[in-house]
Amino acid sequence: MADFALLHRPALADAKSGPFGAPSNAQRITLTALPEGHVLHVLSARGSGDLQDLIPRIGDGTPHAVRPYGPGQWFVIGDAPLSAAEIFGRTPLLDGKASIADQSHGRVRIGISGASVEAVLAKGTAVDLVVSNFPVGHSAMTLIGHISALISRTGEHSFELLVLRGFAASLWDELIEMSLEFGVDANFGS
Repeated sequence: MADFALLHRPALADAKSGPFGAPSNAQRITLTALPEGHVLHVLSARGSGDLQDLIPRIGDGTPHAVRPYGPGQWFVIGDAPLSAAEIFGRTPLLDGKASIADQSHGRVRIGISGASVEAVLAKGTAVDLVVSNFPVGHSAMTLIGHISALISRTGEHSFELLVLRGFAASLWDELIEMSLEFGVDANFGS
């Protein structure tokens, strides 16, 4: 195997940033390009049973690090990048009941928050995001406009979107456009 260094370029490096839209008010929306740490796709083995208590073992212990993705599938997310050895070292923690696929290079996280965040996201998705139906910690795979994304509620007025890297800039621009009536601040980094 040849040794070579990968050149990491943040997916949203060329995206528009700064304050957009209406003057500052209580409904202002904030977009944040979150750290491109790690995104691990965990897939359960056939007949492995309930893994809800097992999957958090490979996470970093932060709130909402484990996100259901589909039947027998989860994303485990964190801000810190992991080496191949660190990812491989977590595999035994799953007791042979699931496998890990590193998706860190192919997925980007975008944070969106503000008092009117549900109204903004309702412009692009059919998922009912009212906190009583979509509580903190809940995730759903959906379309936002024409872009597939995993949406997770991380706070009363905050969500995180996980999107394929190639669609991140387009989603960023769509979120700015959807937020304009409320005013939007877009920034990079947490």
